[in-house]
Amino acid sequence: MSEDIVTLTSRVVYENPWTRVREDIIRRRDGSQGLYGVVERSDFVVVVPLQDGRVTLVEQYRYPVRTRLWEMPMGMWEHTPGTDPAVLAAAELREETGLVAGKMLYAGEMFQGAGYCNQRGHVFLATELTQGDTAREASEQDLICRSFTLAEVEEMVRDGTIKDAMSIAALGMLRLKGLI
Repeated sequence: MSEDIVTLTSRVVYENPWTRVREDIIRRRDGSQGLYGVVERSDFVVVVPLQDGRVTLVEQYRYPVRTRLWEMPMGMWEHTPGTDPAVLAAAELREETGLVAGKMLYAGEMFQGAGYCNQRGHVFLATELTQGDTAREASEQDLICRSFTLAEVEEMVRDGTIKDAMSIAALGMLRLKGLI
């Protein structure tokens, strides 16, 4: 059986420390050719910090959409791709919220946008939380951290207050797996 799509040529058209964009000329199974623009990014983590029925969210300004968004703590390490997702999850949680998880449960993985991007996300449920100091990067200086009841977070999804797809997907994954 042949591959569904064969790459004929590939060239990088843009690159920075966080993102690489390539343009591939491909051949489909039926022999027709096409063009794919592929965004390459390192894996990321989404952490759902849950303590006593409350979820800690972060709100920050997201430049591409020109608005502040409530989200689960998340991130990637562009300078050390391939980092163990559990190590990354613990570090991002502490960096953004100051929280340290006594227990970090891996819930699963998802793709951010498999039609155009190879970035894989790893979802964690963080529990047994203790508060420490944050270690935010310059890009996170405007970050607000706040705890909400799980019911409030779910209402924020329903009423459109939470618009971040990865946060919504992580919450849904945990709910469907019966972890929250």
